Parts: sequence; C-alpha cells; structure tokens
Amino acid sequence: NPYAGLVSHLRTSWLAGKTRPMEFRVAQLEALGRFLDEKKEDILEALALDMREPSFEAEYCSILLCKNELNNTLNKLDSWMKDEHVERNVVTQLDAAFIRKEPYGVVLIIAPWHCPICAPIVAFIGAIAAGNCVIIQPAEIPKSIKALLAEVLPSYLDKDCYAVVSTGEEGTTKLLENKFDYIFYTGTPAMGRIIMTAAANHLTPVMLQLEGTNPCYVADNCDVHIVTRRVAWGRFFHAGQTCVAPNYILCSVGMREKLLPALREAIAEFYGPDPKESPNFARITGDEQFQQLQEMLGSGNVAIGGQTDEQERYIAPTVLVDVQPSDPILQESILGPILPILTVTGVDEAIGFINARERPLVVYVFSCDKKVLNQVLEQTSSGAFCGNDTLMHMTLTSLPFGGIGESGMGRYHGQFSFDTFSHQRGCLQRTTALEAITALRYPPYNAQKTALVCGASELKRQGDCILL
Repeated sequence: NPYAGLVSHLRTSWLAGKTRPMEFRVAQLEALGRFLDEKKEDILEALALDMREPSFEAEYCSILLCKNELNNTLNKLDSWMKDEHVERNVVTQLDAAFIRKEPYGVVLIIAPWHCPICAPIVAFIGAIAAGNCVIIQPAEIPKSIKALLAEVLPSYLDKDCYAVVSTGEEGTTKLLENKFDYIFYTGTPAMGRIIMTAAANHLTPVMLQLEGTNPCYVADNCDVHIVTRRVAWGRFFHAGQTCVAPNYILCSVGMREKLLPALREAIAEFYGPDPKESPNFARITGDEQFQQLQEMLGSGNVAIGGQTDEQERYIAPTVLVDVQPSDPILQESILGPILPILTVTGVDEAIGFINARERPLVVYVFSCDKKVLNQVLEQTSSGAFCGNDTLMHMTLTSLPFGGIGESGMGRYHGQFSFDTFSHQRGCLQRTTALEAITALRYPPYNAQKTALVCGASELKRQGDCILL
C-alpha cells in the first residue's frame, strides 16, 4: 500500500506521545494561524483564480470562520483538556472519578470539493487540539487551492505528526485500506457509505458530514423584502456551492407570486443586470459539477435566470417553478445557484413534505409568528435549524454542526470539534484505605452483606415519594 509507510510514521509519533502536551498542540495551532495570516492573499488569489470567488466570500468563509475557530480553540483549550470530575456514590466517596479527554491516535480528514479551505481547516483545528496525528486528503479540487494545501500548509507544521495527501478517487480507496483511529469525511451520502464500509474493516469510528436537501418554508406573514434578500444570499453565496444552502422553498401560491419579483429584484441588487459580469458572483468549481447542475435545470420551468456558459463554468442565479416532488433536482443536494419553489397550502403540509423525505442537514423557516417557527422546530428533524435567516448558524462556534440520518452523523465546531476528535476515557482511582468496608463485597456472601453493599451503592430517583 503506497500510504502504509506514512500512516506508520505518524503512528510512531503518536505512540511516542509527541502530540499529547498542551504546549505542542498550541504551537501547532499557532503555526496554522500563521499559515492563514501569511498566506491569506495567496488563498484569496487561488480561490479567485480557480472559481472567481468574490474576495468578500473568500475572506469571510475561508479566512474569518477558520480564524474564529482557531482563536476560540486557543482561548479555551486549557479548560477543554482538563479532567471532568463526575458524581460518585457512597461507596466511592473517597475516590477520584473523572473523564479524561484523550486523542484517538492517527486521524484521516477527507475534505470536500465545494468547500476546499474552510471544511478541512476547521476539522483540522479540532483534530490538532485533541492531540491527534492527522492526514488531510483534499478532494478533487482546482489545482491552485490544492497546491496551497498539499505543498504550502505542511511546511508550517510538524511533518512527523501531520501530512497532506493529494490523490484522486483511486488513491482514496488505497488510503482507506490503512488502519486509522478516526475518520472525518465531508461529501456525498454515496461516498459516505464507502467510507463506513472501509472503516468497518478496522472498527474505526467515523464522522460523516454529508450533503442535505435543505428545505426552506416561507409563511404568508413574512416581510417579503427581508426573506428574499436573506434567501438569495444563502442560496447564491459561493455560487450555491455550500452544503447548508437552502435547497428549495416551500410556500403558498400567493407567497410564491410575491417572492418571484422580489427575488428578481434581490438578484439584480446583488449582482447587477448581468450576474455573469459581476465581480460578486463565483463560478462552479469543476467541469463534472457543472454538468450535473446543467442537467438539474431540466426540472420544472425557469422563472429567473437559467443562463449557462460551459467554458466559464457559469450558471446564472436561477429560480425554478412548477417543479414536481419526483423531479431529479429534489432527490439530491443542489450544490449550485439553483433554487426551486414548490407550493403547499400551509405549514402542516410543509412539515409533511419535509418529513416524507430523508432528514436534511438544515431546516430553514421564515415567519413573523413564533408559533410557526416552534411548530416546524418541534415537528421536524434535521442536523440544524435556523429561523428567519440562512447560513448564519454556521458562524457560531458555540453551536454544534452536523447531520442526522442521510445528512450524516457526528458534530463539530468549537468544543464539539475537540470532543469529536477525543476519546472520552472513564477513569476511577480508588483509595486503599477502609479495606474493611470494601471487604463487604467479597465472598462468602450473606444477607447482611447484600443489604449493606446494595444500600450503599443504590442510586435513588430524586423526588420519588410513596402515597400511603
């Protein structure tokens, strides 16, 4: 196996305890921070060169969010690493019972094509903070960004503990043949199943951050101007190539007639009369992804946009109507600037539509009525929930981010990243004093011993009472 030597080398470093001291973790995190600072312009230039990423979007997503994660981790790592002391029963009152957060060992992070900087770096921060050795395997991403990750990033880090492997799908298969102690994957459900199958061979735990068909219900009592600007920003940010973008709108027929002109106005406000000429609108990352999106345009009817340019990998901000629930565009995540609108009679039908499908990565709701927001929150299931906005839940390091069901498993961001990459080791350190009391549990048994030991060890329900 071409990667066996690399995995073995990193495992040797981990077994030697090199990554365990907090000082080492902090030093490596600070080095990662220097990479983001010193190579900021190179990152922005690479994103602009490969996909014409607007500088605002690139800096916000690929620099600011990463730096926030990094600084939050550096600020709190000391407290995260401390043993967590837990309650004891009567028998163990003189003992120490605690949870120790230990690194898993050698971790594999497989990054997505649609979020080539932020997704792997945020996961990497958690893996370093937890004390692991790490291999990052970028997906098939454009060459300029791949060069930064594969050639420049490793020069900032300890090469005995961290590596970037640039390889195609066949190389990923070979990489997965090796034994890892944890695998973090971001991508499609189909590939997620392949990852889990490979992980099962070594009983390796995984986190799967998968794509989701994220619904967005818009109630009739909304401010249409606010809704359309927030939805358009969330759907067309990074040319729609985010796994948390709203995938489709559910609304009444009357609301749809209000949304369409307002969406057209918002798109013109954001990107001008011709979005193709706008410096604020990105391009599709790869040719294969462009072809898939172009096929999706065959669903329903184009109400806004629809223009494409294969040479530039350009797809205009597009809104579709008359889309059927069985159309291909609603069967998978739309990683592009296409927004279908479907009509429902009200919130109950919208909830039924959402629940009839696989659980999404995010559920979005717009309503001026908190009862409607809470109804959708309580009666649906998803990785995350966001009311009256899009994407913004991703900016909080205090919230966990992850999927459920078809949209994935596990969670990360902030302390949740540290916990994801840490083994929670339950520990009990007993005293050797009072052996006479401890001896009550030893054979030979009798009724008196049983009563004493069980009485001392019993955990009773609080507030329990008996009516006489």
